[in-house]
Amino acid sequence: MKHVSSKLVILLISFVAIQCATAQKKNINTNELIGTWKLDMSPQDKTDSNFAMMRIDKINKSSFDGVFYREGVPIKEARINTQRGIIYGALVSGDNSGDYNTSFYLKNGVLYGSTHSLKKDFLAVWTATKQSKK
Repeated sequence: MKHVSSKLVILLISFVAIQCATAQKKNINTNELIGTWKLDMSPQDKTDSNFAMMRIDKINKSSFDGVFYREGVPIKEARINTQRGIIYGALVSGDNSGDYNTSFYLKNGVLYGSTHSLKKDFLAVWTATKQSKK
């Protein structure tokens, strides 16, 4: 019985490894991120509307270049990860009030993200829709 259990475990591990390798080989087009995105940073209670922007100009393998929040605020330390079959992104931006850490993922043409500021003591949750392709 122990021998049969060992074979089942090996078979299961092999199956999972093949599935993971297949998922990682899936061709994901990270160029979908290139363009100008309108970020809706409105609060949950919808008492006002607060819009910002993100423009992604260029994808560099697992990184990207552009601006975040408004023109003149460059994206720094940007990274892309697709290992789960979804495009995830993270970046650092900053202005005179300090640095902002932002992360997002792309689902059905919409970016879902959050931006965290240590100095201003907030976490903004936002969605973004693409306005143009660069």
